[in-house]
Amino acid sequence: MMDGYKDDDFKGIDQRLRDSSTDALFDAILLLKDREECYRFFQDIATVAEIKSLAQRLEVAKLLEKNVTYTTIAQSTGASTATISRVKRCLYFGADGYQMVLKRLEEKEKGGD
Repeated sequence: MMDGYKDDDFKGIDQRLRDSSTDALFDAILLLKDREECYRFFQDIATVAEIKSLAQRLEVAKLLEKNVTYTTIAQSTGASTATISRVKRCLYFGADGYQMVLKRLEEKEKGGD
């Protein structure tokens, strides 16, 4: 048991992430109501480079899902091949976070929201 978690909580989640500080961060993010609030919060909590890096990784994941080549992804996003490889590894062998979000984004696009 770690920080109040049972061993079977959050299967597939890296144990190093699980603590009360990370919980508090994610709880705060879940309180954000719209894109403007996200911009305001993330601008205060992270650097522009950190935010851009996260956005780039999501874009890389979207392109990998569409079977776009590494060369094209690198050219269109500016991501290094190392970043593309890491995203691909997480996309297919990670905690399913990318898969979950990409599916929801696709559903949102189809729904017109």
